[in-house]
Amino acid sequence: MALVAAALAQHDTADADSFFTAGSLLLISGVAATAVWFRALAVREVSRPLTLASLGVRGCSRQPLRSLAVVALLASGAFLIAAIQAFKLDATRDSEKRSSGTGGFAFVGESALPIVQDLNTKAGREFFGLDENTLKDATVVSLRVHDGDDASCLNLNRAQSPRLLGVNPQELQDRKAFAFAQGSNSWLSLETYPSYVSDTSNKPPAPDEIPAIGDEPTITWGLHKKIGDTVDYTDEHGKPFKVRIVGMVANSVLQGSLIVAEQALVRHFPGEAGYRMFLVDAPGGEVAAVSAALTRGLRARGLELTSAAARLNAFNAVQNTYLNTFQVLGALGLLLGSSGLGVVVLRNVLERRGELALLTAVGFTPGALRRLVVAEHAVLQALGLLLGIVAAFLALLPVLLSPSAQISYLALAGTLGLVFVSGLFWTWAAARLALRGELLPALRNE
Repeated sequence: MALVAAALAQHDTADADSFFTAGSLLLISGVAATAVWFRALAVREVSRPLTLASLGVRGCSRQPLRSLAVVALLASGAFLIAAIQAFKLDATRDSEKRSSGTGGFAFVGESALPIVQDLNTKAGREFFGLDENTLKDATVVSLRVHDGDDASCLNLNRAQSPRLLGVNPQELQDRKAFAFAQGSNSWLSLETYPSYVSDTSNKPPAPDEIPAIGDEPTITWGLHKKIGDTVDYTDEHGKPFKVRIVGMVANSVLQGSLIVAEQALVRHFPGEAGYRMFLVDAPGGEVAAVSAALTRGLRARGLELTSAAARLNAFNAVQNTYLNTFQVLGALGLLLGSSGLGVVVLRNVLERRGELALLTAVGFTPGALRRLVVAEHAVLQALGLLLGIVAAFLALLPVLLSPSAQISYLALAGTLGLVFVSGLFWTWAAARLALRGELLPALRNE
């Protein structure tokens, strides 16, 4: 609860790890509290007339460790199935923040033909006939592009020479765009290139090296590199040079490329005239108008604008697909595993045939005995699923607080409900199997 309170106090609802840890701790606490409850049931005196249901509840304390194992397994399974939703990536959550994966930009644009003019100046906008009033509060960060391999998660092949993007580092630094995950924490390192980020030996950068910052998934999974590693390139003059990775930004719309200083890109690739990629920032109420104005004014250059959140969600879809797969497989495993509850019931009933025979002798019918056994184990199932759901709710809090939450409550409820019904079926089947035949001979062993 302290972890959750601290995260909410700092308005940090995007930290899935903290909430998942808090949910896990609550799950452990719930199982511990269940163990205490079982001990209390074993010694508590009966203050009211017993019913089949209450007698079944008290039966949970007969084999407390065995009962606790059932509760813990069901709770853990339900928790993992539901809480895995917390790790699904949603680019629309906090997309307006400059530290998010969108960098606070509304659009990412790419043009078929290069644009030389500065779209932030009056002269540049007048050249394309753009409405100054519409774009007065909009900002465009222009990037030069040297085409290369796609190193994003959408490319299943290993990239050798990823695309290079040349940017004025000061523009991104002034905006504090994107959050750094490793290495340098400043865009200005693309110009200053301090030696301490070159490698672990603190050697100064070589003359044929230029610093670069990339997206963490791109560098880690697409290139299989780390901070201080280099990527080989050949410039327009046929001379080889290296791009050294000095920093990583967290999962972002820059995925698939390496970002270098514009001057360095021009030095090695002077033929890359003009800009072909654009990060567009616009006030919330003017997003549609800015998009329409830029698309109409730059249609001759083949400009295509994509929502930054939509572009990032396209990258996130790969990870989310894997999580969906694991969620479905986990639910299937829990569903099949609930049949194991029948084995526990069968053993419990076989060990208690003498007690059940005594109940038969004093007037309990076979149907009542089956209901007694089912009630006892239904309590264990319900308790396990309830603990898992409550703990998962805490882990899912960041998703639930998001205005764009996309949790399939119906599918989740259906899955857990199916697990509960399946457990009841196997409990009933095991009880029916164990109670077959005459129970009265079992009294001879009492």
